[in-house]
Amino acid sequence: MDILWFLIVGLVAGLIARAVVPGKDAMGLIPTVILGIVGSVVGGLLAVLLTDRKFDDFTPAKIFGSILGAIIALLVYRRMKK
Repeated sequence: MDILWFLIVGLVAGLIARAVVPGKDAMGLIPTVILGIVGSVVGGLLAVLLTDRKFDDFTPAKIFGSILGAIIALLVYRRMKK
């Protein structure tokens, strides 16, 4: 069940990141999920570094961190693509 939640949060974070960051991306569903998963990892690492705590629970702050991480990952992806 945890993997299913991980994929759902990844999809939502990826979709929101693509909607928030202006510009056109030729990504399908799978790359969007991967973007969200990478964003979750980036957001989780940032949260651990900034708060010096381990986040084990599923909280709204984790979703926000995943979205923020996905936005960062999308910007890095676009920069590397150029």
